[in-house]
Amino acid sequence: MATRKVTLSLDAASLEFAEQAAKAHGVSLSSWLSKAARREAVRTGYRLPVRHAAAVEAEADETERELAEQELRAQG
Repeated sequence: MATRKVTLSLDAASLEFAEQAAKAHGVSLSSWLSKAARREAVRTGYRLPVRHAAAVEAEADETERELAEQELRAQG
């Protein structure tokens, strides 16, 4: 999945929770927030149109793999 840079405003407590959760799971804040947003969208009922779902899922898997590789390289 292609990534986009965005500017977000979060309350201080939410940002602290997200930063600590990302650190505890060994992922970047961006990766953690992306996964959390996706989970919340699905939890609250959002569904992709069927024709796009397979392509989006494949892109998401590839992006997650690339992020994991980057994080492993950064750890040495």
